[in-house]
Amino acid sequence: MLTHLIFLTADRFQQLLLQQYRLEPDGRERPLEEEPQQEAELPLVDEDDSAAMERKQAVLSVAFRYLDTYRELLQEERERSTLFPKELYLSAVQDLSRFPELVEDVLKLQRWTEILHSPCEEEKETRKKQVRPLFRHFRRIDACLQPREAFRGSDEIFCRVYTPDHSYVTIRSRLSCKVGEILALVREKLQYSEDQPVLPGHLILVAVTSSGEKAVFRPSDEAVFTTLGVNTHLFTCEPSELDSLMPLPEEIHWSPGDSKLHDMSAEEVSNQLVAFDWELFTCVHEVEFVCYVFHGEQSRWRPLNLELVLQRCSEVQSWVCTEVLQCQSLPKRVQLLRKFIKIAALCKQQQDLLSFLAVVLGLDNPALSRLRLTWEGLPGKFRKQFQQFESLADPSRNHKSYRDLVQTLRPPLIPFTPLLLKDLTFLHESCKTFHGDLVNFEKMHKVAEMVRTIRRYRSSQLLVDTETSPSYLQTKAYVRQLQVIDNQNLLFDMSCKLEPKDA
Repeated sequence: MLTHLIFLTADRFQQLLLQQYRLEPDGRERPLEEEPQQEAELPLVDEDDSAAMERKQAVLSVAFRYLDTYRELLQEERERSTLFPKELYLSAVQDLSRFPELVEDVLKLQRWTEILHSPCEEEKETRKKQVRPLFRHFRRIDACLQPREAFRGSDEIFCRVYTPDHSYVTIRSRLSCKVGEILALVREKLQYSEDQPVLPGHLILVAVTSSGEKAVFRPSDEAVFTTLGVNTHLFTCEPSELDSLMPLPEEIHWSPGDSKLHDMSAEEVSNQLVAFDWELFTCVHEVEFVCYVFHGEQSRWRPLNLELVLQRCSEVQSWVCTEVLQCQSLPKRVQLLRKFIKIAALCKQQQDLLSFLAVVLGLDNPALSRLRLTWEGLPGKFRKQFQQFESLADPSRNHKSYRDLVQTLRPPLIPFTPLLLKDLTFLHESCKTFHGDLVNFEKMHKVAEMVRTIRRYRSSQLLVDTETSPSYLQTKAYVRQLQVIDNQNLLFDMSCKLEPKDA
């Protein structure tokens, strides 16, 4: 049901289902307004009627599976999505006099039309009240402590958009809105800003990373918020000002200091990491994996929640480096290495392979691995344990060690999502979708098997006891709003100041 998107758009798929349902025995498609002809002399059910009945029931069975699979995604585009079940419902109503056995299916179609047209009042009120800060780019402690819910394109969010002088405006926008709409909101805010006495002319929207790299968005680009990197921010400026854009000062400069991790237990931190990863992972709709790999920017449904999981993976890696490299004391750096290795072990024990490998890869960062004196201070027991973890992160033989580990685990578990996407991408690029005019259904079966694997990982609820101490709320807020440096050049400079090359 998910793989049809690879070779058939959702609109075309719905159209074909309607056509198949309306086919008459002579192969002609009956228009919606045309009543089926009835001949009094015919028996109640002849061979044509029997075959037509089976075909209609088969089409309706596929339609119900489709609606059930895509329910959440269809609900967010309410006006567009209700046309298909409504047309199918009207066609089925016309067939009731000829096929009274369809009465149950007609009632189900009527219910589906109501579900997609108007979600329950409770959900509607909740969505109306929520204007959600997006992950990192607009921080609010009260929001980060709430359980994560799946983002939808229609959700309204808060986000900061900066100007060349690093002042900013806060906009309220739909997550899926186009860049042109974002710029219109920014222009409206700037019009009433005391810092902008002269209204700028033509504006462009730019993503600026902490290392100073810039990416200019097209006015037609959609849902750009979730594509931003860990410390990437949105800027608006005139085209002539593009070269003058600089990262925010806090992304360039750093100040040494003791880590808050020293006051937190490894158990409590790992529990919060696992709980947050599970919330993020369960928010990802299965279709997002297919859309991310096979359609990219052209997809009808943007993989918003999947992009946030990938962002989290990068964030945890940068967090590990940041915490160790900001610590000036050698004994305390050694303590942090021990704590991170213990956190990795606890994440692995709880089958959170996303944070487990993210922490291991963070410790393997060249800016950290070069700290000879720091690693030499680590007890042999921890060095040996970390070597075992490194072997699980080893990409050789197509990540055999990691795959062998996964085979031994039973659901629920949180997989290393980047590797899932790598497997899907390899399958996509190594196998043709079409052979001439024919669909390569062997490829579709392989994609479907991967999706079933993801579904199996989430087939039961992952239970984590996160309220283990009176300070768990502080730990929870810390884990969900990690302060990180993701500029590799800056991290390497910090590393060299701690242990110069000739040390």
